[in-house]
Amino acid sequence: MLALGAACAAAQERAPDINYVPTPLPVVERMLALAQVGKDDVVYDLGSGDGRIPIVAAQRYGARGVGIEINPVWVRDARAAAERLGVADRVSFRIEDLFATDLRAATVVTLYLFPSVNAKLRPKLARELAPGSRVVSHEYRIGDWPPDHTETMVVEGRRHELHLWTVPAR
Repeated sequence: MLALGAACAAAQERAPDINYVPTPLPVVERMLALAQVGKDDVVYDLGSGDGRIPIVAAQRYGARGVGIEINPVWVRDARAAAERLGVADRVSFRIEDLFATDLRAATVVTLYLFPSVNAKLRPKLARELAPGSRVVSHEYRIGDWPPDHTETMVVEGRRHELHLWTVPAR
């Protein structure tokens, strides 16, 4: 319990960069399909909120999922949802600052963050992700990094833009 309290305090040393807005499930499913997620993938969702992206990655594709979230209440709820949905053995949720998280184990990274946050993350993504890793962003681009693919979908009358990048060889 003390370790959880210390982790919460460390993660909460600063305010979140963005308020949590859930990605609609059809958009989650398309993001994971665009990244061609498979059973051997490790999907990191930065700013994971209620955990829906790592949970769907585990349920639908058999992938391992890792949610990174600064808000301990969302992490608690995401862990409970993973238990309830029977994927707690395939997903984990960490109370961490996404800028401090080690991304080297990720083969896929998903984002629904502001453009300024994405741009700030770009050097970290380039430095820590292995060539061939995929990054999928809901709505916003990553600075001046041109996406490999962009598409638009409409869910319940709202337009959603999805961007896919593949980390190039070094």
